[in-house]
Amino acid sequence: MTDSLQLIANGLTTVETRELLPFLKGYTERESVERIVVGLPRQTNGKPSDNLPRVRSFVGQLRKAMPEMPVDWWDERYTSLLAHRTMLESGLGKKARQNKALVDEISACIILQGYLERRKI
Repeated sequence: MTDSLQLIANGLTTVETRELLPFLKGYTERESVERIVVGLPRQTNGKPSDNLPRVRSFVGQLRKAMPEMPVDWWDERYTSLLAHRTMLESGLGKKARQNKALVDEISACIILQGYLERRKI
């Protein structure tokens, strides 16, 4: 999620995949949401990753469930690496750095921050 000026990406929470669509529907009913940004899974060479069909399927379900909500894609290459680096540089211990939910939350912030910065150009 972002601040009201859409300058800074902030972590919200991590949600199990099977709970994601109901979570997003509930969240967008309670909060003012302009759009949803989804990480586009690609390999380092730019080719689609093995996870892309699952993510595309989810986005199809999301668009069907929430047709009025714009959904944008953003390249997610290197976000996990950047998240781990951020955690290391912030002084988090090894156990915290192994927390997949925290890595995912930081990765999501990196994706959204990149998206926000690109919109400024």
